[in-house]
Amino acid sequence: MSVTDEQIQALVATAKPYSLALLHWGPERAMDGADAIELEHQRRMVSLRADGVIAVLCPVGSGTIAGVAIMTVPADEAEKIMAGDPCVQAGMMRCEVHSCHGFPGDTLPA
Repeated sequence: MSVTDEQIQALVATAKPYSLALLHWGPERAMDGADAIELEHQRRMVSLRADGVIAVLCPVGSGTIAGVAIMTVPADEAEKIMAGDPCVQAGMMRCEVHSCHGFPGDTLPA
């Protein structure tokens, strides 16, 4: 499919600001009690998704990256939210937040 300049410009005009949170596994990933802490992390992330703070939640099956979240709040707020994550506080994960833009209505295929 060939995309025209006009189609690109029309799409770009719909872009909205979001934040991209990248969760990396940290040095305490296998600490005593890690399973319980990770369950609380999962509960919190799913709650943030249910509340609309996280628009897209993607756990990652990697030895280095734990997950990715597209958040609907500005980057400074996303950093504060993620700093309160149980896995981040325990050193099991570290979080990197970046400002980004996305296109409302984009979805993951079913």
